[in-house]
Amino acid sequence: MKRILFVCTGNICRSPTADGIARHWAARLGLDRELEFDSAGTHAYHDGEAPDPRAQKSAKKRGYDLSRLRARPVVPQDFERFDLILAMDRGHYVWLKRECPPELHHKIAMFLSFASPASEKDVPDPYYGGPDGFEHVLDLCEDAVQGVLDRFR
Repeated sequence: MKRILFVCTGNICRSPTADGIARHWAARLGLDRELEFDSAGTHAYHDGEAPDPRAQKSAKKRGYDLSRLRARPVVPQDFERFDLILAMDRGHYVWLKRECPPELHHKIAMFLSFASPASEKDVPDPYYGGPDGFEHVLDLCEDAVQGVLDRFR
């Protein structure tokens, strides 16, 4: 079993969106017995909360159910437990590298490094914007999740 963790700031927009998409596609491709997904935040601002209603609404329109996911912060054990830890943006990447024991740094990568070559480098935070931002996050996450799944197929 390979374990993959998606990380953003509060774990209510970007990382649960990637998590929900990955779970959906892994199940559809029959990889759900080989891959385990989770998401977490660099901060515990929303610990225990469901994903942002706007993220859930946008995801639902595309067939992804985020309703069962709950926000949590990254904990030290995550660096040992997960095989791949994916940062949504460069700020998360720097934070993860700072918090992670040096011998486990190889597990940390940028999420969009798995996306199409023309993709952006960072998944932008849609929290303070409108619905278009959540749609853009979905586009980026769908692209990068396919790259993640291809790596483990």
